[in-house]
Amino acid sequence: MLDLTIVRIIFVLVLTASGYLLHPFQNSSSIWTALAGLLIGVCIIFFEVRLEQVSLKRLIGAAFGSVLGIIGAFFMSLVLRWARPEGGDPSHMIPFIQVCLLLWMTYVGMIVGANKGDMLNLSALGGIFGGEKVSRKSFKILDTSVIIDGRIADIAETGFLDGVLVIPQFVLRELQLVADSADSMKRNRGRRGLDILQRVQKMAHLNVQIVEDDFPHVREVDMKLIELAKVYDSKIVTNDFNLNKVAQLHGVQVLNINELANALKPIVLPGETMRVFILKEGKEYNQGVAYLDDGTMVVVDNARKMISKTIDISVTSVLQTTAGKMIFGKFDERMHAVASAGAGADKHDRPPRKADPLPSEKTTVES
Repeated sequence: MLDLTIVRIIFVLVLTASGYLLHPFQNSSSIWTALAGLLIGVCIIFFEVRLEQVSLKRLIGAAFGSVLGIIGAFFMSLVLRWARPEGGDPSHMIPFIQVCLLLWMTYVGMIVGANKGDMLNLSALGGIFGGEKVSRKSFKILDTSVIIDGRIADIAETGFLDGVLVIPQFVLRELQLVADSADSMKRNRGRRGLDILQRVQKMAHLNVQIVEDDFPHVREVDMKLIELAKVYDSKIVTNDFNLNKVAQLHGVQVLNINELANALKPIVLPGETMRVFILKEGKEYNQGVAYLDDGTMVVVDNARKMISKTIDISVTSVLQTTAGKMIFGKFDERMHAVASAGAGADKHDRPPRKADPLPSEKTTVES
């Protein structure tokens, strides 16, 4: 990066010295020509920096569209030249129109070609073009809900997220609006989201980029995320159920951290034994409810009397719902009684601990 900066500085200095020594403009001082060379060099460097952020597909589309625009302007200029009568108006109107046509057709062709360049399938060509699709696939766009949720920072710390985390500018604006809300709850959520972003940016192994791309014709933030994911050919990281479904309808891949949390829950099979803490009474008769460490609800039959106790249950069935996983089990009092009796027998089998001597005995022994 430092070498590239040195090359850019040398390039600007060479253009400045060339303007000072060669005098490209007549009747102008060397200072003005040197400033002109400096300005041209800075503009070229700025154009080069902006060009690095454009995808290869957009570059190819812009180049192809500008060439088509130049060809179309050339043919239109020929028509204007043929249409001018002999000995007609000697003014420079026709050349001016030809220059305007050239600039207009080139500009339109470049813009349209760049926008349509995302439809190119460069990976089919192989070689140096095959890596563009793969690199873009490593982009992951964060939405507002997953930032406020906060679990994305914990997942990132574990190293399971690779590639580039993309944060759109319109997501930052929405997050700032939430942080400036008059509602204290929304304000706290927005500020927590900003703190999460700062925490993610400080992780050395992550590459976090803030992009300025926006879609003024799209009002909803969710649709802007989908359009941005199409442009960058990337995935959206969210925990919003509705955004997940809409994005899938548009052919955009989604990484839902809620689905990740459900996938990481332990697998329990019917017939297995597990130990749970009965927290409260269930809805049905003689039922108790327990919760695992990951929040999974466990409904236990015959456990109403065992509230606030830790017991061993036998799993009867597992139900997967949209809200998560539910485990149903059964408490067998006879098994619990046998286990309790075994624990009591072990306690009686142990030799009795020798009692401590009374204070008078201690005094006698010491004397």
